[in-house]
Amino acid sequence: MNSLQDRIRGSLIGGAIGDALGYPVEFVYNFKAIQHLYGERGITRLDTSQRWLLAEDQTGKAVISDDTQMTLFTANGLLNAKRLGKPGLIGISDAYVEWFFTQNGKKPNSHNDCWIAIIPELNKRRAPGNTCMTALETIVRMRTPHNDSKGCGGVMRVAPIPLYAAVNERISIEASDQLAGDAAKLTHKHPLGYIPAALMAHVIYRLACDMEPTKEGMKRYIIEGTEEIRKLYKDYHNDVERMVELAERAIFLIDNDKTDLESIGHLGEGWVGEEALAIALYCALKHFDSLEDALIAAVNHSGDSDSTGAITGNILGAAIGYEAIPKFFLDDLELHDVILHMADDLYRGEITKYEPKSE
Repeated sequence: MNSLQDRIRGSLIGGAIGDALGYPVEFVYNFKAIQHLYGERGITRLDTSQRWLLAEDQTGKAVISDDTQMTLFTANGLLNAKRLGKPGLIGISDAYVEWFFTQNGKKPNSHNDCWIAIIPELNKRRAPGNTCMTALETIVRMRTPHNDSKGCGGVMRVAPIPLYAAVNERISIEASDQLAGDAAKLTHKHPLGYIPAALMAHVIYRLACDMEPTKEGMKRYIIEGTEEIRKLYKDYHNDVERMVELAERAIFLIDNDKTDLESIGHLGEGWVGEEALAIALYCALKHFDSLEDALIAAVNHSGDSDSTGAITGNILGAAIGYEAIPKFFLDDLELHDVILHMADDLYRGEITKYEPKSE
């Protein structure tokens, strides 16, 4: 398999694993409470009990949240745009509207280009973000959303953009960064709701294309990315410098003797975009040689565990690839085959027919 194809798979699947690992504890209010539920180290394996779901929604798999749902719709929207000859941002926006309809149970009269919209698991409400839902409802009404949200719902969904862009440089890294930021800005209008998406895209693009990635190389990509967001968003100096400061703090913290929980405490809780990305950068750097340890660190804290887990998985998965992911993370992951198919379509640059595997 082509190495870049494996990296794209690794990023999408890694993000879904981080999402599914953190989802059961997203709203558990602190680490002690997580320990009470899962033991001294917190949650370390995918929870297939689904005890927090209604009985009719339980499937025996480790379920993904709205983070992975929206990531898949980002990917489908990009590919739709190419197929239909639309700008990428329009395709992504249309796809988000389709996702919105899967969450409210209504059937749209238009916006029916995403093949994944018929998948039952993607029609389940998995704690969709209020900002995303409100903004998309406004778009459905053919109005422009207005909010001041910098929630992490913008950054957690954009990984498919740099992954698609990196193949044969379909889109330059600068344009990919811009598109990722614009995709987040569709729903999150505070600059720190979309600036982190551009930085995340930069790091993923570089890691996916680096056939011998290292921790030191990732540090360079982060610093390079901070210089890029300074250029892209020069009109938002204070917001950019807040993101840069947190990214640099994440790099600094990997070399101290604090626990992961203590270090993450110096970065925030992850409910807002800049903190979620900073936590993910720290976890991916600190545990660059162990996806398992990186994801465990990323979800075991008092904040937005599924989003920080998803972003960490997207980033580190782009560095290590699918074949390096431990099998125990793959066996019980909901929609594993759908996500893998979407990853391969991103690599090919076109939508192909999905054939579910027979049980």
